[in-house]
Amino acid sequence: MLTPTTIILGIVILIVILFILSGIKIIQQSETKIVERLGKYHSTLPSGVNIVWPIIDKPRKVYVRYVREGYDGVTRVYMRQSDSIDLREQVFDFPKQQVITKDNVTTTINALLYFQITDPVKSVYEIDNLPYAIEKLTQTTLRNVIGELELDQTLTSRDTINSKLRVVLDEATNKWGVKVNRVELQDITPPSSVRDAMEQQMQAERERRAKVLKASGDKEKAILESEGLKAAQINKAEAEKQTRILQAQGVAEAKILQAKAEAEAIARVAEAVKDTKMDPANYMLADKYIATLKDMVSGKDNKTIYLPYDASSVLSSIGCIKEMWNKQ
Repeated sequence: MLTPTTIILGIVILIVILFILSGIKIIQQSETKIVERLGKYHSTLPSGVNIVWPIIDKPRKVYVRYVREGYDGVTRVYMRQSDSIDLREQVFDFPKQQVITKDNVTTTINALLYFQITDPVKSVYEIDNLPYAIEKLTQTTLRNVIGELELDQTLTSRDTINSKLRVVLDEATNKWGVKVNRVELQDITPPSSVRDAMEQQMQAERERRAKVLKASGDKEKAILESEGLKAAQINKAEAEKQTRILQAQGVAEAKILQAKAEAEAIARVAEAVKDTKMDPANYMLADKYIATLKDMVSGKDNKTIYLPYDASSVLSSIGCIKEMWNKQ
């Protein structure tokens, strides 16, 4: 049977066990806790098993930002308190906000911020509600940077805007123990009227480029046709040149062959009349005269005979020819 003393002893032992267990803190990897002893900073707990004094040592609560999608499909941002500090790189997807550019155009921009807590002590004691402070600082910095640029520069200079935002935010959050690694503009949406004007401008630009390309193509086509016609004319002229050269060479060769034949004929005539007193030139002349005279009287009704003015030498040549034949 349990006596009152045994019950009290059991209760004391249970309280002691609970007291000891409450002093054991297990920290996950890449997380930490800020421990305060009697309301004053005492230590920063590393990952693993840690032992603290119950009641007098308490972890400091911090604000944690998280995103949750509601039943209506809309994503909303919430805040809660936690005694653990996440040391991993975190990303904040800020809701869309309207900013005014330098040329007074209202633009909707959505930004992403990548940061990491490097000093947990500063993140707890240098700023209250760190996620809210980072969000508001990013929004105001984004307005200031976009306000210095015109709409065209905002749309075409995202890298420049991201670099400026990162430098400004990193410098401002350094005293909070936060390192800003990267800032990205996720979406830039101009007003509908500006988008319509941009679409019309892009359409006009595309049409202008199409006309330029078509004109360039027509020009290149004309150049190619001209070059083809030129090449054809050159080839034709070259062919005519070669034809004339070949014809001239043929005429020259024919004349050369004719001259050689005549020379050979004269040589043979000279050889044949060498034993007579007849001149070979007179023989050839008489032969030509006889052939020409034959052509002159070959007509049907042609009865006229033409004799040269000085026909004595020709007649004498004919006489010599007769004597040469008689001798042969």
